[in-house]
Amino acid sequence: MTDPATLDSLAARAESEIARAVSPEALDALRVTFLGRKSDLQAALKGISALPAGDRKDAGARLNLIKQRIEAAVGSRGAALAAGVGGPGADVTFPGRAVRSGTRHPLPATIEDICGIFGRMGFERAEGPEVETEYNNFDALNTPADHPARDMQDTFYVRPGLLLRTQTSAIWARVMARRDPPLRIVCPGRTFRRDAADSTHSPVFHQVEGLWIDEACSFSDLRGVLTAFFAEFFGREMKVRFEPRYFPFTEPSTEVSIECTSCGGKGCPACARSGWLEVLGAGMVHPNILAKAGRGYAKPGVRGFAFGMGPERLAMLKHRITDMRWLYDNDLRALGQVRG
Repeated sequence: MTDPATLDSLAARAESEIARAVSPEALDALRVTFLGRKSDLQAALKGISALPAGDRKDAGARLNLIKQRIEAAVGSRGAALAAGVGGPGADVTFPGRAVRSGTRHPLPATIEDICGIFGRMGFERAEGPEVETEYNNFDALNTPADHPARDMQDTFYVRPGLLLRTQTSAIWARVMARRDPPLRIVCPGRTFRRDAADSTHSPVFHQVEGLWIDEACSFSDLRGVLTAFFAEFFGREMKVRFEPRYFPFTEPSTEVSIECTSCGGKGCPACARSGWLEVLGAGMVHPNILAKAGRGYAKPGVRGFAFGMGPERLAMLKHRITDMRWLYDNDLRALGQVRG
């Protein structure tokens, strides 16, 4: 069994049967049949010694090539079975399952969107530590020691004088301490307060605050910047309302509302039938903050405005999300509904 025709016939038969093996057990049985000690191939290899001396080398080479072909067929089929290809009843021409592409989580995507819009308006992105000094978080921002926000029931204190920042306004103090005006920054980051988790509150949440200080800065600039921001963020012109409010770090201060994104200002349960949704606080930087910062901020004529918004709130409005906890559950079934 050393002539080329017989050997080719053996190899073709082995490759055909091995390719049809439907399980690892069946494949192993075929391996034994064609390569085992009692196989025709092994018998031919043992019979080489009985051939004339001049024929042994060529016969051995032909038999080794056939053995390699069969071993390659066994290895290929074994890999296919391990990958689950071509099993019983498998149709290898059937289209494969579509690969689901991922998408960004709506919360960081919203933060990047906000910062990108203000970046195109000339605001520089600034960041700071989440563990902050009491001075930067409160004192530098016109929040005196007797202010309710400094109570331990509202703020996470690490130790006396050190806390988890309650607002990204603390970044203002750090930037103003090392840079003179003019200043135009947007400050995103994670913040912490002792709030019970519910549909609209969380002890860990995010803020994006902005600060613009210059000699020619006015409340009209603040109105223009925020009105332009909402139009770009929501992709259409939005009605914006400014109402007087109190904030310790701005004077005058305003609460900013936009027309309801659900009803377009007509009134619905989402806006408590008012047609308006409160989205952020803003105002002109309090003179006490400018005076405490010193440097170029205390010069006559230097003014500024500031604003602060919650990305969770804006993400909920943009994507019609009704419960803030949905943003933190990381349920792929829910997150997959918000794309782009």
